[in-house]
Amino acid sequence: MGACQSFREMCDREKNTNVRLSLPAICVVWQTAMIILFGVFIRYDHESDAHWVEHRKHLNLTDIENDFYFRYPSFQDVHVMIFVGFGFLMTFLKRYSFGGVGFNFLIAAFGLQWALLMQGWFHSLDYTDGKIKIGIENLINADFCVAGCLIAYGALLGKVSPVQLMVLTLFGITLFAVEEFIILSVIHARDAGGSMVIHTFGAYYGLSISWMLYRPNLHQSSRLQGSVYHSDVFAMIGTLFLWMFWPSFNSAICDHGDGQHRAAINTYLCLASTVLTAVAISSLFQKHGKLDMVHIQNSTLAGGVAAGTAAEFMLMPYGSLIVGFCCGVISTLGYIFLTPFMEKHLKIQDTCGIHNLHAMPGVIGGIVGAVTAASASVEVYGHEGLVNTFDFEGKFKDMVPTTQGGHQAAGLCVALCFGIGGGIIVGAILRLPIWGDPADDNCFDDETYWEVPEEEEEGIPTVLQYNNHMRNKDIGEEQQINHDPIRSPLAPSYAPLHQHLKGGGDTIQARDMNPRRGDKNRAFTPVSQQRPLSGTL
Repeated sequence: MGACQSFREMCDREKNTNVRLSLPAICVVWQTAMIILFGVFIRYDHESDAHWVEHRKHLNLTDIENDFYFRYPSFQDVHVMIFVGFGFLMTFLKRYSFGGVGFNFLIAAFGLQWALLMQGWFHSLDYTDGKIKIGIENLINADFCVAGCLIAYGALLGKVSPVQLMVLTLFGITLFAVEEFIILSVIHARDAGGSMVIHTFGAYYGLSISWMLYRPNLHQSSRLQGSVYHSDVFAMIGTLFLWMFWPSFNSAICDHGDGQHRAAINTYLCLASTVLTAVAISSLFQKHGKLDMVHIQNSTLAGGVAAGTAAEFMLMPYGSLIVGFCCGVISTLGYIFLTPFMEKHLKIQDTCGIHNLHAMPGVIGGIVGAVTAASASVEVYGHEGLVNTFDFEGKFKDMVPTTQGGHQAAGLCVALCFGIGGGIIVGAILRLPIWGDPADDNCFDDETYWEVPEEEEEGIPTVLQYNNHMRNKDIGEEQQINHDPIRSPLAPSYAPLHQHLKGGGDTIQARDMNPRRGDKNRAFTPVSQQRPLSGTL
């Protein structure tokens, strides 16, 4: 802890260096490297190669038995989640929508190429010719790999440069490929929907980096840490895309048939239960029973995260509802209590609240998977069902469900270790003063890295005060009162005007007193209907 703090202070002293890595140069160099590496290593697998016709005739197969027809619908759903769902979910900040969607796009396109190589070397390498053979399932797994880095980005949203994001993605995908190989191949844990491999790893990876990049003066950008009405609506679009396609995410790489079918059902029910619970807890803990949009945007997805590991197990429909219920409670309470605690006492500034949406539900999903696997029996699964569901074949043919439960727990520990340890190491690298990260007073602002069109003054919306992304709530309310001709301390000076307007104070339009206020719900008295004020002032 002390060594990390000393390293952070040393890097802060070096922030005035003139050495900066250029984003265009990094993009060009990286893409050139990918072209070379793909040319050396990547080839089509037998189902996407032109020799498929010969292979099909030799095995007496039909085109419909090509894996493309089984996997492509799920791949498209996962693809939409990565580029649209995650992207729009990060647009809640009032001045960082370009960065939310645009940098999400950059990370995903940058990372999926490296993911195909890294995962290919571990899982798809043909030792007869030294080539990586890729098909539709490799594309799905590459999207899964990128998802872990996008989750980590959520903790750092608005506080890092695009170059830092590319470095985060480069190391994140490398760590992901290693921990995935250890968990799935060495330990032999099952994790179809990635509660451990994707969500737990990605969340703690991002949180650890956020701790290493802690900004004690981030309050200088507090004016931009809130949302506005339209930005929350755009973020809700991302939520709905994620919510609808999450059954495909958890079932995309399951075995054909009952495994995929069961995973979709379990995830579907888990998500539905989470929505009702999140709405109930949000209303219960908010003033006047109102709902907080932050909870609806995020906590409603927690059930899909937790259902990932046990998605293809015999969790049972009622078990899925129980998991979703618990996640809705824990995730929503996390946004209310844990996020402020973590920033104040643990020095972890979690912009999107990934600890509540991915970290805690991911751990819950790993625990549920371990318990469900350990309690599996021949009566519930059948002998062939046990072998098929838990892949009790080869060197694992003598494994029993109780042992499998222990392996599941070990997989969760590996994900936590790689996420926290890897995040600390990568965070230390990202503190080096060469990445061009934004100053404390320029965070959460698109103008730092984007050409932003000028905004007309009348189009500036009022900041939503209910949103707990807004840190200066009290200041905002005070400003509203000071500009209100009825509640303001200057109200007596408005009295002569007030008595000569039809309908009294309710007819005073805010634009007459404060042209920046956009309150459209109060009546406006046209000039032609106002009585002359001569002799009254």
